[in-house]
Amino acid sequence: QVQLAESGGGLVQAGGSLRLSCAASGRSFSTYTMAWFRQAPGKEREFVGGIWWSGGGATYYADSVKGRFTISRDNAKNTVFLQMNSLKPEDTAVYYCAARRLGVISTKEYDFWGQGTQVTVSS
Repeated sequence: QVQLAESGGGLVQAGGSLRLSCAASGRSFSTYTMAWFRQAPGKEREFVGGIWWSGGGATYYADSVKGRFTISRDNAKNTVFLQMNSLKPEDTAVYYCAARRLGVISTKEYDFWGQGTQVTVSS
């Protein structure tokens, strides 16, 4: 069992940057594949990107954020990060982190979810 808590959301102008953090409680964080999702008002939740628990921390991103967003993790601090650069108004959403143990990066199937943090990008 793992509990996830996101932080770092806020209001930023288009073109700006934000870094989200997701702190995990529980043991064996290094064995969890972690991912970020987002959900904008009136839209379905969508996969943003993920970082594998193995393979040197390989990452995979949605096309909509590739080249602008970067996911990293600090296993010593049980934390995963989402660095968001060149933000656009269409990036406005609630951002969630998610975890699945010993799995590959999935665009849908995760066992544990955080409560989310709001990111608003003004034009």
